[in-house]
Amino acid sequence: MNERKGILAGGNWIIDHIKIIDAWPGQDALANMLETSKANGGSPYNVLKDLALLKAPFPLEGVGLVGNDADGNYILHECATLGIHVQNLGITSEASTSFTDVMTVKGTGRRTFFHNRGSNDLFSPEHVDFAHSKAKIFHMGYLLLLAGMDELDKNERTQASYLFEKARQEGFLTSADVVSESSERFASIVSPSLPHLDYLFLNEYEAGKITGMDLCPDGKFEPEFAIEAGRKILDQGVKQQVFLHHPEMVVAIGQNGQVETQTSLNVPAEKIAGAAGAGDAFAAGVLFGLHEAWSISKCLELGVCTAAASLFSPSCSDGVMPLSDVLKLREDFQI
Repeated sequence: MNERKGILAGGNWIIDHIKIIDAWPGQDALANMLETSKANGGSPYNVLKDLALLKAPFPLEGVGLVGNDADGNYILHECATLGIHVQNLGITSEASTSFTDVMTVKGTGRRTFFHNRGSNDLFSPEHVDFAHSKAKIFHMGYLLLLAGMDELDKNERTQASYLFEKARQEGFLTSADVVSESSERFASIVSPSLPHLDYLFLNEYEAGKITGMDLCPDGKFEPEFAIEAGRKILDQGVKQQVFLHHPEMVVAIGQNGQVETQTSLNVPAEKIAGAAGAGDAFAAGVLFGLHEAWSISKCLELGVCTAAASLFSPSCSDGVMPLSDVLKLREDFQI
């Protein structure tokens, strides 16, 4: 039997339409667009692009659904340029490619997002054929932002939970990421997938919504609360690791009782062009290490370095560099 190799990522494929504006207007008022551009967005697109820019030495594959339109063609073309295999990325005429209008005020850097779910709402297990992939890890995000995957059945299970179960049966390690939705759906939508996941990525807000805990009492992140929350999530069935990230530090809580922490890099404010995509960059770095069977501490180190690199660009991924350059940031910013 051939050894599995590579990362297959699926879920939200999004184009960010970035507009730099002179000021945020009041209702019925006008703002001037000073610059416009487009860039990648969404968990699989961000993670796979980050891995490609890190020069990952293993296959990268994408699965999902895009529209039959210019944004869909942009995604397909960029993936081809980066060496990301997208033969399992479907094209539909029933909806447009998902996009987000990102309005950024030039003087302050403050951003406002207008999101169109588009074709991502149609993505469901029927679009995923694991027989076409020999990847080692299947990563999907974002739970709570994929209508077809978040759908509950009479057994109170989501379609995503069945897909992760099938992936593990096919020999994949499974991984998921969650969106920071302001709702009470976390228990019903996220929890059914937990027993079928090897790895789960989430921030302090998402961990709090799943467990009912406040990880930042008085506005201060408390690592011991993060560890407790991670253990509660492991008790719900996650097989190996919960990776919990916060701007100050990251925490990995293992099913074997192991706990690892890593402080974030101290990137000066003047070097930060934008924080969009930092969570996905962290996940990309960790997944790189997990694929290569690194220690958890080494995985976290690459994760925070990749997240730091992503801050150098206003887009989600364009700040990411080859592995050796990203790891050099440890010295530049005193890890």
